[in-house]
Amino acid sequence: MTDDRTWDREVDLLVLGTGAAGLGAAVVGAGEGLSTLVLEKTEWLGGTTAYSAGTCWIPGHRHQQDPAADRDAAERYLDALVGDRAPRALREAYLRHGPAMIDHLDRLGVGFWHSKTVVDYHPEITGSGTGRALEPQTFDGRRLGRARFGRVRGPVPEFALFGGTLMVRRPEVNDLLTLFRGSPRGAAVALRLGMRWVLDRLRYPRGTRLAMGNALVANLYHRLRRHGGDVWFTAETTALETGADGRVLGAVVTHRGRTVRIAARRGVVLACGGFPASARLRHEHLPQPAPQFTRAADSATGDTIALARAAGGALGEPRDDNAMWFPSSIGRRRDGSTAVFPHIWDRAKPGIVAVNADGRRFVDESVSYHRFVRAMYAAHEHTPSIPAWLVLDARTLARYGLGMIYPHLPAPLLRRHLAGGYLHRGRTLRELAASIGVDPDGLARTVDAANHAARTGVDEEFGKGTSPFGHQYGDPQHAPNPNLGAIQHPPYYAMAVVPTPLSTTLGLRTDDRARVLTEGGEPVPGLYACGADAQSLTASEYPGAGCQVGAGLTFGYLAARHAARGR
Repeated sequence: MTDDRTWDREVDLLVLGTGAAGLGAAVVGAGEGLSTLVLEKTEWLGGTTAYSAGTCWIPGHRHQQDPAADRDAAERYLDALVGDRAPRALREAYLRHGPAMIDHLDRLGVGFWHSKTVVDYHPEITGSGTGRALEPQTFDGRRLGRARFGRVRGPVPEFALFGGTLMVRRPEVNDLLTLFRGSPRGAAVALRLGMRWVLDRLRYPRGTRLAMGNALVANLYHRLRRHGGDVWFTAETTALETGADGRVLGAVVTHRGRTVRIAARRGVVLACGGFPASARLRHEHLPQPAPQFTRAADSATGDTIALARAAGGALGEPRDDNAMWFPSSIGRRRDGSTAVFPHIWDRAKPGIVAVNADGRRFVDESVSYHRFVRAMYAAHEHTPSIPAWLVLDARTLARYGLGMIYPHLPAPLLRRHLAGGYLHRGRTLRELAASIGVDPDGLARTVDAANHAARTGVDEEFGKGTSPFGHQYGDPQHAPNPNLGAIQHPPYYAMAVVPTPLSTTLGLRTDDRARVLTEGGEPVPGLYACGADAQSLTASEYPGAGCQVGAGLTFGYLAARHAARGR
């Protein structure tokens, strides 16, 4: 019901946001026969999902050897990891409906590949497992048409080739790196990708073979349009319209220079990515020192959370640090823009240590990016550890690269990173310590200990190299430990990393159907929230790769199904 007021446009389902959660809800709603409109306040499709790997963490999916046993184990895992810091009903709904969501999207044409060997982020906790991650299948952007393909937000330039114009999957990255060892397989992969890219660039501004998060949002957009849904770009929602009974009836939107009032007969879904891009809200809700940068989309500023609160919705209870984290290095691109590079895998390579101002290690460098940043904040309470410094030698830098520096980077390009301050170099460890402002004696002792660990294969201080999670990102050809290497070939290098939120976890209170709740715990009729606009079901814990996207898609699915069926 939309009462008797006048509307400029009426739809069944109105969705705010074009990340995975929003587009997922829209596709499911349109597939259920609802007239569906999605509002995107920028000119680009995809939100933060477009920058991400697009991976979904879905325990118990059908590709697992024993889905029921895997789901039961995941329940024990989340119980141990999260406990009573988030409503149990939310994670029960996630585990119960996540596999059905994946099957539903598959029937609609949005497919995933099984990442069989990916390890959960806390393998030491009972119930952790492998193979719960699902990777989006690649998508041919030409299927959208030239204009709509141009709307898809490009990937992080540093995570793609040729200035961000050629996307590759992670297995292909590994194949391409073997080119430096003369691998025929690496050459074949390079030839296949390169030929497609050259042909694409004759007609398109970038390669049309999309991977990771780009593939996911582009495919969802394609399926949405095939089911009759649409997306309005540069459409900023300024208010939610409510009735006398508190029901959300629609929204007031600024679009193409005019104010438009849109009725939503079945409901409004909020999925605009939380507030990682709001400097004010980062300072208010995240740990100190508050992060200055984020790798999230610049549109994720918490606007829809504020709109929901004005319509009667309640904010969830603050937990821990209210964010999911990347340690990122901050650089400058050739065009003058700021590059925020998340250090996801390189920290685990042998021959790299992370130190604070005392020149001391404070963490097992191979833990998940989220745990690494938490360790930075914990260490910073006693010793300046923000920024932290990743330290390595010339041989390790050439072999594995670091941050925006590729393996075997030509000397002129390396000098540019040194001149810009992105990378620091010293002929000796003492010279490097002076360059980065850390204690030289502490750094020397740390490197001595690292070299001893490299010889013995045992990190006695933090246990680096003992976890299956760390092993998957180490060097399997390095002995005796894939994560432990010596730092003994000058010159020596260092790179600063700082905390950057990839997403926030403080959001709107919701129930197990994604309905927004009031302070009293009652649903706000007609209003749903999913993704980072909703309070995290894991209380700021990060169980495994893709838990944010997986939860966003699952609760977007539940929101759309409830709006369509009333259950």
